Amino acid sequence: MSASAGDPATIDRLYVLDAGTAIAPDRSVYTPGKWHGEPVTLSCNAYLLQRRGEWMLWDTGIDEILAGAPEGRIIAHNIRGIVAKSITAQLAEIGLAPADVGTVLLSHAHFDHIGNASLFRDATWYIQRREHEAMFGKDYGAFGYTPSLYECLRQARVELMEGDVDLLGDGSVRVISTPGHTPGHCSLLVCLANTGPVLLSGDAAHDSYNLAHRCVPTMNASAELTLASMERLVATVNAERAQLWLNHDTAQSATLAYAPEYFD
Repeated sequence: MSASAGDPATIDRLYVLDAGTAIAPDRSVYTPGKWHGEPVTLSCNAYLLQRRGEWMLWDTGIDEILAGAPEGRIIAHNIRGIVAKSITAQLAEIGLAPADVGTVLLSHAHFDHIGNASLFRDATWYIQRREHEAMFGKDYGAFGYTPSLYECLRQARVELMEGDVDLLGDGSVRVISTPGHTPGHCSLLVCLANTGPVLLSGDAAHDSYNLAHRCVPTMNASAELTLASMERLVATVNAERAQLWLNHDTAQSATLAYAPEYFD
């Protein structure tokens, strides 16, 4: 079906990539006061956007060097990262290589979101200015960053964003500023012709319980900004009539179709 002049602009396809699994030893880190000492498994996704022959990636997942290592490795915050299938292999199933991705959009610089930065060092990166300052600042450790994973970005083409950004100028890909988890965290609203609007949360909220009960993880940079960003997620979903995909919600992730299937 061809779009009429009044239809909103959309991207062509959205692929969900399995970007690994994170196992945290204490769920109460995400839900203070509840489930103390209980381990929790978090899904980790990356999202590939296609529009008019151009490819954009939202986050890069856990370092695929861990693929084939069943036990994974503890990387940060005492969280173990595990990779069942590399991002490179998943791209190959779509007929792509990392070099075909021209743009990378970053929600924030934690290991499970930026772990494969080196695969996309030749892409143009879009990062919130506050995030970029924090990840390369002297206090990076206070925010749980792992600089060795993204050292290559010092030489990359980086576009620094300030707050909300309509990336393509037509509303089809919109960066939504949602700080709190980290200083410059952001989320992404994408519009699809058949699926409709989808809001990719990043870590503005980790799962449905976390959001419903407004739980602020103890690792977050700012409780006040986290709560404001959770409210913004809900307000955006309501205003745009969007689906909300919570990156670390394992139950929700299990309902999604993964690449090479796609949403359009």
